[in-house]
Amino acid sequence: MRISAKAEYACAAMMHLAAHYGDPQPVRVKAIAETQGIDDRFLVQILLLLKKAGLVTSVRGAAGGYQLVQSPEKITLAQIVNAIDDSTFTPPSALSEINRTPVAQVLLDIWRQVLAEQQRLLQGLTLAELVYRTQDNALSYQI
Repeated sequence: MRISAKAEYACAAMMHLAAHYGDPQPVRVKAIAETQGIDDRFLVQILLLLKKAGLVTSVRGAAGGYQLVQSPEKITLAQIVNAIDDSTFTPPSALSEINRTPVAQVLLDIWRQVLAEQQRLLQGLTLAELVYRTQDNALSYQI
């Protein structure tokens, strides 16, 4: 399983937006960047990809920023990762696609199954669940 740094940053940004879902003011890029430790110019590129995928909306102006398009319960980790990373990715293999032996075919099938299982897991995790887990972890460390 390979998730790019860009996809991880996208997930962090989306979790930040999910934590502020329902707030009347959109979340500023600077606030997300500082809180999540992401370069703000890089974050803008990520947010534009998420906007293109229909996951966030932007508000212009002095009080502008970004908001989720729908509730955190309806946005999955798969949607976020697939918006950033190519969801049609086929795992690289030293085994030639052209000269498939029975062994190569079995291994390539296994790699595809691993990717399908990864997608299934990511589709089962919503932003709401991830935000809940961060709150649960924060409570666990308080004394």
